[in-house]
Amino acid sequence: MVLKKKKEVQVDAFFFDHRQLEKLQKFSKAEEQNLASLLLHCGQLNNGIQQIQCIKQIMPLVKMMDQNSACDPMVKACLDILGETYFSLGVKNPLKKVLASSLNGLPEQLMPLGVQSFVRCLREELKTTDIYLYRKVLDNLASCMEDFSLGKASIKNLFEEVLQFLQKSLLDIQEENRKNRGNRVVQTQLMHDLLMAIKVSMMLVQKLQENIQGSLWKNHESCIWQSMCSLLKSSISFLMDETLLQTVQTTSGLAFILFTKAMYEPVEELPSLVSDLLLGLKKHAGMPAWFVSNCGTLCTEELSDSVLLFLCHGALAMLDWKNSSMGESGEKLLLDIASVLLSLSSELKESSMAICLSRTVAVWTNSALAALISDSPGLKIKLNGNSEVIGKLLEYVYTHWEHPLDVVRHQTKLIFRNLLQIHQTIVTGCNLKSDPFFARLTKHLLSLEWHVKGKYASLGCLVECVGTESILQLDRTIPGQILDMMNDQSLAPYASDLLETMFTNHKVQFTLSCKESSWIDQWHDIWVSPLLLILCEGNHDQTTYIIDYYLPKLLRCSPDSLSYMMRILQASADANLGSCSTRGALGALMACLRTARAHGHLELSSIMSNGLVSTECIKQGLVHQHNQVCIDALGLLCETHRSTEVVSEEEMQLILFFLEYNLNSQSPSVRQQICSLLRKLFCRIQESSQVLYKLEQNKTKQELLEDSTKRHPSGILQQYNDFMSSVCDRLFEALFPGSSHSTRFSALTILGSVAEIFSVPKGQVHIFKLDQEIDSARVQTLIQCFASTFEEVKVLAFELLMKLRDVAFSLQDSENVDLLFQAAVDLSTSTKPYDCVTASYLLNFLVYHKELQRICLGKWIEHSPQTDENTSASTMEKNTLAVIKLLLVNVEEEIFQAKKSLLQAAASFPMYGRVHCITGALQQLPFNNLMLMTEWKQMVARLILMSYELSAVVSPVVQSSSPEGLIPMDNDSEMADRLQMILHEIQPQDTNDYFMQAKILKEHCKIESEKLAVRKPMENICTEMRGKERQMCDVTAQMVLVCCWRSMKEVSLLLGTLCKLLPTQAASEPSDGLITVDQVKNIGDYFKHHLLQSRHRGAFELAYAGFVQLTEMLSRCNSRSLRKMPEQWLSCVLEEIKSCDPSSTLCATRRSAGIPFYIQALLASEPKKSKTDLLKMTMKELLSLAAPLNESSSVIPQVHALNILRALFRDTRLGENIMPYVADGIQAAILGFMSPVWAVRNSSTLLFSALITRIFGVKREKDENSKKNRMTGREFFSRFPSLYPFLLKQLEVVANTSNSEAEELKIHPSLFLLLLILGKLYPSPMDGTYSALSMAPFVPFIIRCGHSPVYRSREMSGRALVPFVMVNEVPHTVTSLLRGLPDCTSPCIRQNNIHGTLLQVFHLLQSYLESKQFVNSDFQQGLGDIITCIGTKLWLAKRPNPCLVTRAAYLDVLVMLSTHLGKLQKQGMQLLEFWEEMNRVISDSELMTGVPYSSAVPGLTQYLQSITKLVISVLSVTTGADIRSSSSPVAKKIAKPPLSIVHLLHSEFHEVRLLALEAVLLLLKQANAKQIAEEGVLCLLVDLEGILLTMALKEKNLECFYKVLEILYMMDLRKVLPKTECSIKMNPNELLTWSLNIVDISNSAEIQSIALKFASKLVMHLLQNHQQISEEVLKKWVQQIISFCGDEQQTEMLLAAAEVLKSITPFLLINEKLILGLSDTLAMWKCVILLLQNEDLVVRDAAAEVIQVAQSQKKSSKGTEFALRIVNAPMALDLAFGTLCELLQLWGEAGAGVPILLEWLLGDSDLRQGSETSALEEDDNLFDKGEVNFWEEKLTNVRQLSKHLLRLVQVTHLTLPDQGELNRLSRRAQDRAQLVARLLRALPPTPEFSKTSEFTKLAIQNERISVCLKIINLLKSDEICKNGSPKK
Repeated sequence: MVLKKKKEVQVDAFFFDHRQLEKLQKFSKAEEQNLASLLLHCGQLNNGIQQIQCIKQIMPLVKMMDQNSACDPMVKACLDILGETYFSLGVKNPLKKVLASSLNGLPEQLMPLGVQSFVRCLREELKTTDIYLYRKVLDNLASCMEDFSLGKASIKNLFEEVLQFLQKSLLDIQEENRKNRGNRVVQTQLMHDLLMAIKVSMMLVQKLQENIQGSLWKNHESCIWQSMCSLLKSSISFLMDETLLQTVQTTSGLAFILFTKAMYEPVEELPSLVSDLLLGLKKHAGMPAWFVSNCGTLCTEELSDSVLLFLCHGALAMLDWKNSSMGESGEKLLLDIASVLLSLSSELKESSMAICLSRTVAVWTNSALAALISDSPGLKIKLNGNSEVIGKLLEYVYTHWEHPLDVVRHQTKLIFRNLLQIHQTIVTGCNLKSDPFFARLTKHLLSLEWHVKGKYASLGCLVECVGTESILQLDRTIPGQILDMMNDQSLAPYASDLLETMFTNHKVQFTLSCKESSWIDQWHDIWVSPLLLILCEGNHDQTTYIIDYYLPKLLRCSPDSLSYMMRILQASADANLGSCSTRGALGALMACLRTARAHGHLELSSIMSNGLVSTECIKQGLVHQHNQVCIDALGLLCETHRSTEVVSEEEMQLILFFLEYNLNSQSPSVRQQICSLLRKLFCRIQESSQVLYKLEQNKTKQELLEDSTKRHPSGILQQYNDFMSSVCDRLFEALFPGSSHSTRFSALTILGSVAEIFSVPKGQVHIFKLDQEIDSARVQTLIQCFASTFEEVKVLAFELLMKLRDVAFSLQDSENVDLLFQAAVDLSTSTKPYDCVTASYLLNFLVYHKELQRICLGKWIEHSPQTDENTSASTMEKNTLAVIKLLLVNVEEEIFQAKKSLLQAAASFPMYGRVHCITGALQQLPFNNLMLMTEWKQMVARLILMSYELSAVVSPVVQSSSPEGLIPMDNDSEMADRLQMILHEIQPQDTNDYFMQAKILKEHCKIESEKLAVRKPMENICTEMRGKERQMCDVTAQMVLVCCWRSMKEVSLLLGTLCKLLPTQAASEPSDGLITVDQVKNIGDYFKHHLLQSRHRGAFELAYAGFVQLTEMLSRCNSRSLRKMPEQWLSCVLEEIKSCDPSSTLCATRRSAGIPFYIQALLASEPKKSKTDLLKMTMKELLSLAAPLNESSSVIPQVHALNILRALFRDTRLGENIMPYVADGIQAAILGFMSPVWAVRNSSTLLFSALITRIFGVKREKDENSKKNRMTGREFFSRFPSLYPFLLKQLEVVANTSNSEAEELKIHPSLFLLLLILGKLYPSPMDGTYSALSMAPFVPFIIRCGHSPVYRSREMSGRALVPFVMVNEVPHTVTSLLRGLPDCTSPCIRQNNIHGTLLQVFHLLQSYLESKQFVNSDFQQGLGDIITCIGTKLWLAKRPNPCLVTRAAYLDVLVMLSTHLGKLQKQGMQLLEFWEEMNRVISDSELMTGVPYSSAVPGLTQYLQSITKLVISVLSVTTGADIRSSSSPVAKKIAKPPLSIVHLLHSEFHEVRLLALEAVLLLLKQANAKQIAEEGVLCLLVDLEGILLTMALKEKNLECFYKVLEILYMMDLRKVLPKTECSIKMNPNELLTWSLNIVDISNSAEIQSIALKFASKLVMHLLQNHQQISEEVLKKWVQQIISFCGDEQQTEMLLAAAEVLKSITPFLLINEKLILGLSDTLAMWKCVILLLQNEDLVVRDAAAEVIQVAQSQKKSSKGTEFALRIVNAPMALDLAFGTLCELLQLWGEAGAGVPILLEWLLGDSDLRQGSETSALEEDDNLFDKGEVNFWEEKLTNVRQLSKHLLRLVQVTHLTLPDQGELNRLSRRAQDRAQLVARLLRALPPTPEFSKTSEFTKLAIQNERISVCLKIINLLKSDEICKNGSPKK
């Protein structure tokens, strides 16, 4: 169900003038209707729609008139008026079309009269001389030629005049455009007029060609011929004019070909003429003189690339290609155009040109298809799939299919499809599946990796040609592979489109080939079953994208498959409910049902009534732990195909149930989805209620009686009303004190939807009105939301109050309004930055109050009588003016004080709050509709002045060299003098001369400070700052800085807002605007000054925000001087950067501070569709500065240029316009990296990083070597051709440096950058033979880079080599690299070279083994060659090689091979020899004989790790069944490994032990999950328990100790405990005590967690086996679990506690017997409840699993009853309390348990202490917003517990054994109630704003106490009832 806004059709009515009315009145007759009276009536109507109806009556009336009516003057008059009306109507007015279609039915005899009238009107139109009115004439001419017989006839009659008018209009508009150069607004309008004129000229020639033919050829002197020549000349002029819009040039290309085609003779020579023009063959001899004289420029000048492109496009679109009607010259032209287009593809890089080119190539393929219909043999040979042209076009496709522009990618797909069709047309009749072209293409496409987006569209096109089955025959796993790619959102749409093409095609193939319906099962197996598997078990992203993209398409193709899906999922839904990470069958079912219902394949009511889906099942979905299952279940209820489907009662109940537990979702996307779905539901209620209401109105009583069995419409409407009322109640309840941000966001958003949807226009019935649900308490609640620390909550509350403002104000008394206003004014000057935001929202709300002036403002400012006199001004405008005036008066006074003491201002009245409120008030003013213009003008002038003054006070701080730590922290009385001294010292210290030479501290600083000390000190600030409470106030540097930069920020935003007041249209008087041109210029200069001077990032970033508002306004404004300003500013700043003037104050540190921002703002303001001249000019200048020059004096301009370029390449608003400069940017960065100056290298690095992101996209994965964010070498170099020679040259230089024979350390600076870029490329099987940009030349250089002396460089060259070697080339390259390694006898062995080579071998081999081509025989052969070759250099892995680093590198290669070969099913003879060799390597290693080195030897750790990995890898193979069962002697020898796991565990090196422990752990996990055969594992793990227990006591290394504990925890305790006595001399109880002590003494959270889990497992084992555990140990264990659940604990410990609690739940927490005793068991339950309220989602999910265990137990014990199991935390919390109360009854401990639960309810906060400390802390933390609540809601907890307690008390009629306990609780609660009341009275008047956190805490306490007292009183009353009435 998609919500569409209804579009209202606007029809402007027409009116007759005085003369026309007189004419009509003269002919109209009162007694009968004639044509004149009908027209008169029509003209008097004010409604356009009614006029349409009236016009439709004209023709029937005319047709009834007699034959002689042609002579009737009345008819002539009426036709004249109709003609005038037609030409006066706007082109978009529907009346024009209606009138034309009516007049098309004019009877034959009246046609001449009609034409006469229209000719007269048209002649008048053509007399227009005003250029700006040409557009109307052009529109009229176009309308006349569009299916309008009268119009066409009149143009025929005036053909010559029309031609002359068009000729004149083209020339006039061109001239006017030239005059207005620079005025973008006017120029854009003129360009569109010009475009229209060209189009109309073309229409004229196309539609009325026979008019030309008559007189044209006879006489070259005729007017028509002259006009046509002029049009032709103009079209060429526009075609060649690069300053015009591209659309104008393109259309001119079409016009040129069209006009030439109409005029050229003989027409057969036209194709050759166009060919010559395109190929630049200037054959003047054969051309007619008129053509040369008019089109000479085309023949003589060198045509630019863009002109060639437009000519090609024109020829393709305007010439007739069908059936090769132009003969051989036409065929030649077609091929010539292809070659021209292909040559242009490497030249045209600008985005708009690239788009135009791709469209033109697509048009070419269409033309080629049309030409092929003629069966021309020559053309067929030249265009078949193997021809050169098609090969090059395929290259174009492969290069552009991943282009960043959508349009280009889409066109590429069309081109590919057409190319396939071209080949298909040529080989018609052959078997397409066996066609070599298609076979080769399929193989190539399938061998591409799936992350290539182009693969999907191309395969889709191929499937359309050869069918799905032939693709599946090559690889049956393709559907699964594509589904696997759907976890990436960027690929999901492409993947789903391909799947749709495949399954739709497959279904068609099946239906054609199979007669019976058995094929459907086969189809389901291929396309539906994999989908269901992924939906149940796939990860979140993958399932989401499959549901969004794939499922709807599948159901659309085969709606009947839904029943198959439901059947499969229903069967497993109860068993597989899912978890927090997977949807399970239930989640998959919800998703399928939701999609099916939303697309109209399913009626929910029918499947619920049939019992296919139960209400409980949907309920479980609505509170599922997996967010998306909840959303799908909600979507199932809310989304329907029909927007008027009635909402059933069950659906309403389920929605209310959903709202109870899902408002507090921390995920923003889930909140958005909830709000959006509920919005759809409300729209459905609103729309269906309108239908129901009409039904009820139309039905008779009888029908209603007959229908009484069904739901009665009025009954449903009442239900709707009640439901909406309940929804609102729930939402307002959710805004309780202390509710979390997410709850508030959800509730307010949904309430906003309710207010919007149910505010129906007049005439519709009101189902429900939110106003009726509002009372004063709810208004107060909404106003209190302004105090939220989250701005989005403030915004939502404000918008909702605006919708309800009438009722909101009526419920507020004047005292309350006064208090709110007072609070807002106080907050506006608070020192907490977020308070002024609250103040702004409060004021913006209050200005709508009609009595605001009387109630509040009168006390603050004197009343201005002239505002009262102006009654037309709205209340809001008057109030806003008064509020701004008040704020302005205050801020002016504060600025005056701040000039005396900035420190005092920062501490007591930071001025930014007032300015923020002023900006906020201005932003909601309707600027186009202000009445009090004089007052506003004065106000704006004052505001601008105030901004400058404030800025002057605070700017010295933000412009200092180091603004962050200016003011000392202490507060002695000399503060004022020190400030003066500091302000003197902080003039910018990073000007250019500072940057160029070291600064010497000048003597005069000392003298100045002495002078200052002599001066009379200012008044003692500290005493001033003690304030009324005599409380000391520290002024920190942070406070001063915040005051200053925020003031700068607010001033910038205020000035930006004021700039928008400049009227954009050319006003008759400049005084009509609220702001003058001079003021705008001054504001611009202000921004320029601050952006170029500020050093503080906060200040210049926000000055930028204001400046952007200004520059955007300048580009649209009409004043020429203002329009020119951005260009002037840009030139000035570039000039200043270039000049390198030592006195320049431009900041050369801090990444050039505000300069890049300044330039960004100026460039981003250029209109998107303009020619971006400023960008071109700036980039040219910056790139020339960034290219390194020899003289070192120009370092600063270079640094600035690099920094600015970085900002521009990162700016998304410049979009594709910046791409043509990327290659130059890369060159500048790489060359800059070689600079001797650090600043240049630093800026180059930053620029390089920005460019890598710009080219390869934002990195979305942590894996550096991920396949994403890469492109093929061909695509990279074809997009940036200049980088090919540059990178190759640089790489050669680098390779020569790093490979020099001298042994000294030579590192080329750009080696790293080059390898980084090259490593991002990958080879493509599509790299063809036509590409000049081959990747091969790079390979030898990269191999040589691997010999670098730098370890990291060698590593990178290893990675960079992989993309350049095709997969089938890998074996050859690897063997040649290995052969290049030295033998042990070689005289000169260089270990760096060996290491680099081995790394390259390693990475190549890794990519080869991952390439999934195991089945391929070539692959096996290649692998065999590699193994043989590796065997020849094995000395490098053994002792003869002295270098441990290269030994380790060789071992890594062996480990990878060993791991891969171990997976092979059959171990051949060659492989057995390989394993034997591996055993020899291990036997020869130091692990066998002991390590003779100390740990300081380089590479020892690496070597030990590598050899250990080899041992483990070989062990896992040699213990396998395959080798053990083999009878060959070699296999028997291999089966006895030289080393065992035990040997590794005893190693003295912890690295070896750690790897061995990790291997054991992995084997254990696999054995537990039954993933491997038991025997193999057992033989490796046999007798390890004792060794591990011994290690646990002795192990010193923390990592190893953790692994040992983890393994013991994983092992079966029945095997471990028997070994404790003999191996570590402990009994199980002592082992338990030991592990609990580990928890106490360890400092590592990981070790504490695993020790607690192990201890808990021991406890459970001992208790379940009835072994004794001492009371003390049990208590200690319980205490440790409780301490693990503390608020401030690390996540790891909280998760461990949750896991422990889950494991003990069945035996200890929900057992029928109380094993631990009541208090300990309840303490454990309290831990569960604490964890369910933790801020961390992972912890809450883990804790919810405790409830899952409890609920599952309950279900299995109670049998069939449905129990919610996999639930989210809010539901789990509710269930936890419910379960606890049930358990108390079960244990018979309700009497003892209820007081403990009442204690929980009351809480234990110490209120007094909180209120006293808060005042002291307030000033310490400037940005502390109080408690920011993301999740935990104390009152939710309280309400749920009290609900269950009340139920327990009422149901069981409880008697407490100890009345004293109850009385003690009662007294405590009453004392606390009195304290809370006293503290609330002590708070200031509006505590919700001034003391928000204290007020919230007290409100929560209030509710806690009242609920507690309510239950206590209930218990007391129960007690009294039981004991009988007390005696008197």
